[in-house]
Amino acid sequence: MGKSVSKVREAKLELYRKQGKIHARAVAGRFNTLRWAIVWLTQIVFYGGGWLTWESNGFARQAVLFDIVHEKLYLFGLVLWPQDALLLALALILAATALFLVTALAGRLFCGFACPQTVYTTIFAWVEAKVEGDHLERLKLDQSPMSARKLTLKGVKHGLWLLIAAWTAITFVGYFTPIRELLPALAVGGTGPWESFWLIFYGLFAYVQAGFAREAVCQHMCPYSRFQGVMFDRNTATVSYDLRRGEPRQARGQAGRSGGDCIDCGICVEVCPTGVDIREGLQLGCINCGLCIDACDTVMTRVGTPTGLIRFASERELAAQVPPAPAGRPRLAVYGGLLLAVVALGVWSLGHRALLQVDVLRDRGALLRETPAGRIENAYTLKLKNLDDAPREFVVEVSGVPGIEVVGERVFAVAAGSVRPVSLTLSAPGGTALSGVRPITFRIAATHDATRKVLEPSRFILP
Repeated sequence: MGKSVSKVREAKLELYRKQGKIHARAVAGRFNTLRWAIVWLTQIVFYGGGWLTWESNGFARQAVLFDIVHEKLYLFGLVLWPQDALLLALALILAATALFLVTALAGRLFCGFACPQTVYTTIFAWVEAKVEGDHLERLKLDQSPMSARKLTLKGVKHGLWLLIAAWTAITFVGYFTPIRELLPALAVGGTGPWESFWLIFYGLFAYVQAGFAREAVCQHMCPYSRFQGVMFDRNTATVSYDLRRGEPRQARGQAGRSGGDCIDCGICVEVCPTGVDIREGLQLGCINCGLCIDACDTVMTRVGTPTGLIRFASERELAAQVPPAPAGRPRLAVYGGLLLAVVALGVWSLGHRALLQVDVLRDRGALLRETPAGRIENAYTLKLKNLDDAPREFVVEVSGVPGIEVVGERVFAVAAGSVRPVSLTLSAPGGTALSGVRPITFRIAATHDATRKVLEPSRFILP
């Protein structure tokens, strides 16, 4: 009898999944509230970040801007260049390590609460519910023949989806082309080819992914769902159904029967955005959003049974085993140690990044020239790159040959975030015991901060 019921349940679940679009039931609770709080937080940051300004050198610029044309990344008062790519790599490693640590602790929390796919699916589903009604009304509308009402509701819904997707694409491109310049260009059709491509591609991508693909991304497209299992252990807390407490399932009000606390209402499946029946155990499609916990707790409260039949719990906890000491989870120590190491390396790299770079090029057109005063001169070109977000002055000095000096101007002003080529002539006394190619060292230092200096080796040629 038990096997027969199990087969029927499997058949129902498979049939449900083959019906196509999932119409998830709305639910209230602490996890739903947390999900919406994160939706608001992430979207305020995303949509608002491009409109923030930063005062620099007497003029305002966009605070966060990936200026690909000029090869700069502006992060408020910080300006990063291509040579700072190590910091970007460290940021990516930091994000990945933090994700692994969170996964080892509590499963796919990122998927259920902060993943862009989850966030925008939540927004699009909210719009759909406001336009078409609750889950039953939406299901009935989808199954009904085409009519003027259905066409109107679908048109309004897709129109709102397209507006959200379009504004999302504009915001995304606005982090690469200043958004205050992008909007006027859009109004007159003056966007460039790459801007136009990304506006169309990203807008359609958001529209399709959040409006149509939805749970298919989590179940079939996302690579993270495929390898997350290797980061789990018996102490990883995931959304779980307490099998020992819930089984055997029974409908409430059936006198003379003793069974588990699960009343087999199916609401945990109805609220799941990916159509998972958590009572069948941990599954690939479960994104740990906790909505089934909210739904089940509501039912348990209503029937007078303790909550927590579905909850965040580890395999060891569900088996009523005592959790091990923290030292018994080496993977957490590895992830945590790596996280701290990456943070320390990033802070050190940021604190020691050079804001001045210098390239020294000898004039190959003439090896040397002798002045009427008997001095030997060599010509050079110095490329001074000021990576600071403010204009700076730099003084050039040279050493390595007795009596060597810079001819003419020695102090040069370089605009913020720019490269200035400087023609320079060095002069040394002739008629000395030295001859041939001699090593010299250029010392370039900022006038406002003597500790900001660069030493560059070169050569000086004597007769």
